[in-house]
Amino acid sequence: MRTDKATLQYHGQPQLRWAFELLSKVCAATFVSVRPDQRDDGTRAGLPQIVDRQPGIGPIAGISAALQEHPKAAWLVLACDLPFLTERTLHHLIAHRDPNKVATAYRSAHDNLPEPLCAIWEPAAREPVLAYLASGKQCPRKFLINSATALLDLPERQALDNVNTVEEFGSATAALKRPGGVSKTVRVQYYAILREQAGRSEETLDTSASTPAELYAELRKRHPFQLTAEQLQVALNADFSDWQTPLKHGDTVVFIPPVAGG
Repeated sequence: MRTDKATLQYHGQPQLRWAFELLSKVCAATFVSVRPDQRDDGTRAGLPQIVDRQPGIGPIAGISAALQEHPKAAWLVLACDLPFLTERTLHHLIAHRDPNKVATAYRSAHDNLPEPLCAIWEPAAREPVLAYLASGKQCPRKFLINSATALLDLPERQALDNVNTVEEFGSATAALKRPGGVSKTVRVQYYAILREQAGRSEETLDTSASTPAELYAELRKRHPFQLTAEQLQVALNADFSDWQTPLKHGDTVVFIPPVAGG
């Protein structure tokens, strides 16, 4: 990114401050994880902090420092580069927490592996994390893969999409400012008469539609579809669905026309 991602602004303030305020709505106490050299910088100064005890080893330094600072607390660990995260997703994570596991984490929407930086790390994780570091390992995701971790499916597919390049920053900023809320990318497949009228068998598009019903209404403005929604069935990700099912980033939507004959 060529800049500190904590200082980027998607919501009218530095992302770190925005994430701190979001966490504060769902946690009893909120802290910022900092390296020793970050304590007094303008973005982090004035916020409650936990200083890395082993700086230079990445995010697991902050996780281990928190577990040592308050060893009886469970920690909702959150990266500061998640501009699409919502309070709804955090409430879902907390509601499905399993305190009998080492951690509760979401599966990545992209590879199904644990997301360690939007996860609840239990007090029981303290000793295994310290032993993991002592063995020379530093990847928090691999730690969760090899530990007793409760894994959840994301309620909002786009919620944990992060930003790592200047191009992604531009796309994320544009999506968040788009009327109608956060944009999502969906793939639409067409069959029979819909394929003929659309002039294609499928397309991938960005939309702010929140349901298949809204998406079909949007598509009727760009294609000469003559069938109404009442004359169609809809499928999401290969399963028949309801027209009011919430759409998620990455969904595949199929609008199914009536079949002639028998």
